[in-house]
Amino acid sequence: MAWQLAEAKNKLSEVFTKTIEEGPQFVTRRNEEIVLISKDEYQRLTGERPGFLDALLSGPNFDDLRIERVALEVRDVDL
Repeated sequence: MAWQLAEAKNKLSEVFTKTIEEGPQFVTRRNEEIVLISKDEYQRLTGERPGFLDALLSGPNFDDLRIERVALEVRDVDL
């Protein structure tokens, strides 16, 4: 949707919601136009990837993982 700057300022919450729900919003001021996009869309377009910590935190949850050690006999070692 296209907005004039004054209208976009007065209805910022609506512009924000429409950006998230409907996609890019165009805002014009004196024949100059900008496009508002969501952060997800920006990251998709720029190829921005999550950081290392985000990647680790989004991995599988090992809280319930139980690993049992195999009981082996201890052997003598000559030094």
